[in-house]
Amino acid sequence: METSIEIVVRPTEIDVNGHVNNGKYVDYLEWGREDWYEQHGLDYDTLLGLGAITVTVNLNLNFRKECRQGERLTIVTRPERLGRTSFALRQEIRKADGTIAADAVVTLVTIAPESRTSRPVPAPLADHFTS
Repeated sequence: METSIEIVVRPTEIDVNGHVNNGKYVDYLEWGREDWYEQHGLDYDTLLGLGAITVTVNLNLNFRKECRQGERLTIVTRPERLGRTSFALRQEIRKADGTIAADAVVTLVTIAPESRTSRPVPAPLADHFTS
């Protein structure tokens, strides 16, 4: 299932070039992923209760259009692919007119909190990739 959140670009997110600093896009994507987890009932405490936490291992981010202060942006997140211990989410940052400002595929690995080693993706999380 796809989720989306809306944000407004704040003055502190603008760089010397007058547009959103590239590092802020990573923050926006993280906010979208956190919302995706929460909307699916998979907040941090729930995952921890399942004996799992997730860590980002790869971020492939394409910058398409600049964003400026005061713009309303929508961060869209949806399942992309599922592996045994990893999964990927596809994300887009869209401008108010629907134009894609940035898109990304973020790969995450599920690890056991105690051992910090990879473990199979828990079924309640994996289920969102097959429905």
